[in-house]
Amino acid sequence: MKPFYAFTAMLGLCLAPLQAQQVDFEEYDLDNGLHVILHQDNTAPVVVTSVMYHVGSKDENPAKTGFAHFFEHLLFEGSENIERGEFFKIVTSNGGYNNANTTQDRTYYYELFPSNQLALGLWLESERLMHPIINQIGVDTQKEVVQEERRLRVDNAPYGQLIENMFKNLFSNHPYRWSVIGSLDHLASASLEDFQEFNKVYYVPNNATLVLAGDFEKEEAKKLIEDYFGPIPRGKEIVKKTYDEAPIDGPIYAQFEDANIQIPLILLGYRTPGQASRDAYVLNMISSYLSSGQSSVLQKKLVDQKQMALQIFAFNYSLEDYGAYLLGGLPLGDNTMDDLVAEIDVEIEKLQNDLISERDYQKLQNQFENSFVSANSSFEGIAENLASYNQLFGDTNLINTEIEIYRSITREEIREVAKKYLQKQQRVELKYVPKQD
Repeated sequence: MKPFYAFTAMLGLCLAPLQAQQVDFEEYDLDNGLHVILHQDNTAPVVVTSVMYHVGSKDENPAKTGFAHFFEHLLFEGSENIERGEFFKIVTSNGGYNNANTTQDRTYYYELFPSNQLALGLWLESERLMHPIINQIGVDTQKEVVQEERRLRVDNAPYGQLIENMFKNLFSNHPYRWSVIGSLDHLASASLEDFQEFNKVYYVPNNATLVLAGDFEKEEAKKLIEDYFGPIPRGKEIVKKTYDEAPIDGPIYAQFEDANIQIPLILLGYRTPGQASRDAYVLNMISSYLSSGQSSVLQKKLVDQKQMALQIFAFNYSLEDYGAYLLGGLPLGDNTMDDLVAEIDVEIEKLQNDLISERDYQKLQNQFENSFVSANSSFEGIAENLASYNQLFGDTNLINTEIEIYRSITREEIREVAKKYLQKQQRVELKYVPKQD
């Protein structure tokens, strides 16, 4: 890193945080249950049209996994009014960009257009919801695409199966135990009717949140939304299943061999509460304290000073129902995975017994203030955050108030939450090692 940029990056952690801007929005429901959120900002001539569906891999049949992610691909195939393979061409030829992504909890689609293409963006998303074509040729085509994606990003990628193996050990009952991309065998054996039924159940307006963010006029937008989405019939009510996990009693030891790596990796996993809980916010702060940035505790100690680790990390993998707090690293030289675990445990015990310094606490507050501002620095970020806060947290206005939660977290809370969740007897220890010949 060049000296100037290193200096300015350091300033970002030390100086007062950036000033967050209020994100104004209006939200309402159509008669068919579609939730609509509008954020009008006419400072730049672009608009994001997006729809988030409250369906992810956790909603799948355990014998038919991978459906939620598969639909992320399948619903670009076309509709009754969009020829097969034309969706992306329509977007790009009108100066736009589009994408989609899937998690364990939801599936999200969006387009970024020049603001004079607002109607086109809304029409495209209404076609995806109202008139999708789900036929055998589309299913067969996307099966091949997903198979290649799995091979590229998971099976043949270094450490590509790390999270998958951690979650299947960390969860025994909850659907989080399987990966978002799911089983290729399940997809290969699924019938056309299976996919059509999945669409019928989950791709309904009363299971979706539509967000517009950017340069538009509200009254025009509301009329277009009613015209394009209003006629779509309401679906049957979806009853979300709940799953309880028994506490981990004694550490779970696991090992996985990966033919794509040469350096082993140790990963510690702790089951934690859902992302909307206050404790999940505290765990986010603990992650930053331990491993975010060059001056973080584990980075300084294990990478810089003792040179025991090639890389070290800690992060709170927050999801709607549960979370997974993950800590790990790659040993360097003659150091072993067990050596890293011992050093990590020393720092966890310090967190559990002592208060972090006031200086470190203020640095954490500045980091989260700056991250909060950055998350809403683009229309794309604002659109996705509005949808997520509404659908997964139940409070759209968290886009403005979430930072207050972080500001209210005390050093004493950090100590207590570390003590509550980061216990040796309640974790998975996964040794991810090179495959032996």
